[in-house]
Amino acid sequence: MREGSLDAPTRHVIRWEDPDFTDRDKTEAEMRRIFDICHGCRRCFNLCDSFPRLFDLIDNSATGEVDGVAAADYRQVADACTLCDMCFMTKCPYVPPHEFNLDFPHVMLRYRAVEHKEGLVPWARTELGKTDRNGPLARFVAPLANWGSERHNRLTRPVLEKTARVHRDAELPKYHGTTFAMRARRAPPPVDSSAPAAGRKAVLYATCFVNYNNPSIGEAAQAVLAKNGVATEIVYPQCCQMPQLEAGDLAKVAAGARHVAATLAPYIDRGYDIIALVPSCALMLKFEWPLIVPDDPAVEKLAGATFDIAEYIVGIAKKEGLAPGLRPLDGGVTLHIACHARAQNMGQKSAEMLRLIPEAQIGVIERCSGHGGSWGVLKENFETALKVGKPVARQAMRAPTPFLASECPLAGLHILQGMELLAQGESLPDRSLHPIELIARAYGIAISAPEPGTRTAP
Repeated sequence: MREGSLDAPTRHVIRWEDPDFTDRDKTEAEMRRIFDICHGCRRCFNLCDSFPRLFDLIDNSATGEVDGVAAADYRQVADACTLCDMCFMTKCPYVPPHEFNLDFPHVMLRYRAVEHKEGLVPWARTELGKTDRNGPLARFVAPLANWGSERHNRLTRPVLEKTARVHRDAELPKYHGTTFAMRARRAPPPVDSSAPAAGRKAVLYATCFVNYNNPSIGEAAQAVLAKNGVATEIVYPQCCQMPQLEAGDLAKVAAGARHVAATLAPYIDRGYDIIALVPSCALMLKFEWPLIVPDDPAVEKLAGATFDIAEYIVGIAKKEGLAPGLRPLDGGVTLHIACHARAQNMGQKSAEMLRLIPEAQIGVIERCSGHGGSWGVLKENFETALKVGKPVARQAMRAPTPFLASECPLAGLHILQGMELLAQGESLPDRSLHPIELIARAYGIAISAPEPGTRTAP
């Protein structure tokens, strides 16, 4: 082992069923150990708010060292972690197999598991994470739900802030009365059997966000794949449980992993690839689930068969070649690379994909948007989320383009809201797009689903 951890980083299995894992004293002792290492390094000072909070606590303590920070204050650091994995993947020189064995995000996850065990996770956070309850309920009253969640609605948003702790100014995703899975069953696109990639088969794991909040992402992905000869099935057993992971409920994550893996295993056995439409979900299937459920062969099989949608399209382009018909877009694209895409360690696949469009003008922003899933809309976090994401919004404003895109739809909404706060009369994109929607546009594919997330006038 050489200093600087020059070997590829590795991650350990998460022993969440071991009683020691949720022992508060042992967890806080491990936090104290890694905080001391972070204090001596400070490379991650500008990644998120966890590290400034930690360093301020240390610098303002009586000793100026970690031993001067009360264990009760560790919560401030853990609460600011969005589990984006960027410190582990891009900054920290002490990750395993280095002898310091430092995995900051997973220790913050462990602390949240302790909080969950002790019943300290706020009710609002738990309820916001129940996407497979909230989505089906909201879709039956979608116009009313969208009216009530509109951030300029000064009648309902203060009530939502008080009851659910959702900041009254945070942009929220919209709901659709007809889910992606329902749309796909009604009018599946014809598969071009003459395309170079004809013969491929893939399951689109719809994800809760695409299924309930943004069906156009799914429609675009299915149509682009059909154009390229890929036959698809739409399967959505349940949410990937990322919200439950963020809340420290690892038992629910494990149960969800086993259920989804068992549902998708027969498709994999029949030669289907699995495509996740949102990078957070792809990260769960590929990386987090095998660490949480390491003894389930179906979970391991699923991890090996899962692709991010951009990764899959780039794979077709390199192996068989894309179907002809791509045309230039009407202007350039500002592309945000989502943290959970970066954490998959596969390169900038969405940028590679968009550069397949003729005459593509792609400006890449590779920095955290600050949103962090449901974390960023909560009353106590929203201002911090805007602060963390301000460099991204500022960079997007410096080189304005007709199109703003992010693989993470929530990040796209958040960046656009940050840009709105910085704008001084400049025109902004009406909405953020998923990169696969731009590929569909370049193919001239019309998507029937109205787009949620359209920017509303202040």
